[in-house]
Amino acid sequence: MELTLTGSVAFLPTAATAAPAPARALAPGDTTLAALTAGYDVIRQPLGEILPRLSATLAELVPHLAAAELSTHCAHSPFKTAGDADFSARISAADLEPLFVAGVPGRPWQGTARIAGAERSVVAVMTDATPRGALLVLVRGDEATPVDASALAVTQALWSLVAAHFDRFASEATPGALARSRAAADTRARVMAELGETHSAALTGLLGVLRSRNLDDAAARATATELAVTALIELRAETDRDKAVAEERADEAFARLADALRPLLRHSPVRLELGAPDSARRVAADVAHAARAIVRAVLLTVLEQETMTRVHVGWQVTEQELRATVRDDGPGALSMCSLGPARISDRLDVLGGRLDVDAVPGWGTTVTAVIPLTTPDAPATAAGTDPLTSLGARELEVLTRLARGHRNRQIAQELHISESTVKFHVAKILTKLGVGSRGEAAALFHAAA
Repeated sequence: MELTLTGSVAFLPTAATAAPAPARALAPGDTTLAALTAGYDVIRQPLGEILPRLSATLAELVPHLAAAELSTHCAHSPFKTAGDADFSARISAADLEPLFVAGVPGRPWQGTARIAGAERSVVAVMTDATPRGALLVLVRGDEATPVDASALAVTQALWSLVAAHFDRFASEATPGALARSRAAADTRARVMAELGETHSAALTGLLGVLRSRNLDDAAARATATELAVTALIELRAETDRDKAVAEERADEAFARLADALRPLLRHSPVRLELGAPDSARRVAADVAHAARAIVRAVLLTVLEQETMTRVHVGWQVTEQELRATVRDDGPGALSMCSLGPARISDRLDVLGGRLDVDAVPGWGTTVTAVIPLTTPDAPATAAGTDPLTSLGARELEVLTRLARGHRNRQIAQELHISESTVKFHVAKILTKLGVGSRGEAAALFHAAA
C-alpha cells in the first residue's frame, strides 16, 4: 500500500534531540499527521507522565475535568488519575469498574456514570490492545456537549496506542520494570492486607454491637447493620477486584504462553508438547510476565539446535514457587553460556529466582527457571548476631564489591548483570541492613568480616 501526503511536510523529532515541551492539544479538524505526532509525543514520556500528557493532548478534542485509567497490564498501579488534584483524588477504581465491565473495545461510549460521588458526564474508551483490556475515562463538566464521532475515533486510536505501549513493557518483563513492579507490588499487597484486616475487624465489631439485643431502637439498629454489611461487601469486592488485576491464575497465565509459542513452531518439524500446571492458584502478574518472557527466550535458543524432534514446555506451581521447564531431545550440548543468560539472569535476580541447566550428551537438555511466589521479609537482626545473615547470595556478592569501593557499572560488569539490577540490589541491601548509605553498608561489611 502506498501512502501519499500532500502539502507541507512535518518531521517527528527524535527522542535524542527533542527538548521537553508542553503538550499540544489536538483540536477538531486536525489532520492524521497531527494525531500521529501527538501519539508519538505521548508515548515517549516517562511512564508516570503518560496519562497526564494524554489528558492534555485530548483537552480540546474532548474537554474534560479529569482522566482516569484502569489498566490490567499494570500489576502494581492499575488505577491512575490525572487532572485537578482535589477532584481526581475523589475518583476511585470502584467508580470505573462498571464501565470496565460494560465497555466494548473499539466502541467509545459517552453518557453519565457515578464518578466521585455524583452522576457525571463521561466518555469511556475501552481497548483490547492488552490481553485483559484497558479503560480510559474522561470525566466531563456539567454542561458538556456531545462529542462527535471523529473525535471519539481519534481518542480510541490514541488510547489503543498508549495501552499497547504499556503492554509491551509488561510482556517483555525487562529487569528494571520488574524491579519496580515487584517492589511496589510487595508494598501494595502488605498495605492492602493490613487495611483489609483493620477494616474487617472494625466493621465486624460494629456488627456485633448493633446486633446486641440490649439496644431498644430496632429501626436504628437495622439501618446501621445494613450499612455495615454493605461496607463489608464493598471492601471485599474491592480487594477481589484488585487481586484480579494484580494476579493471574496459573493455568490461564500458561494458556497465554501457549498461545504465544504455537506460532513459533507452526512451520517447524519440531513437535511442541505443553504441560499446563494442574493448579488454579493465583500468582503475581509480574511473576507470570517474567516466566513467559524467560520461556520464550530459552525456547528460541533451543530451537536453533539441529537433530531435534520435540520440545516440552511445562510449568509446575506449588505454594512456594513456580518452576518453568523447557526440555528437548536434542544433542544435549547447551550450557548457561550458549543460552546467553544475561537478560534471563537479570529477570530472575530481581525476583529472587535461579536458572538450572541439565544437559546430557545425546539425550537432550532441560532448562529450569525457578521463581519464588513469595518475597520473604528480612528477618530482624538480634543483638550480637551477624547483620549480613539477612542478605541473599547475590546481595552478598554486590555488597562485597560495594565495600571495595566499586561503582554500579563495575559491579554490573563483574557479575554480568545490568546496572538497573545492581541498583535494585543496593536498595534492598540498605533496607535489610537498616542503613542510609553505601558507606554505612560498607562499614557494616568490614566490621563483620
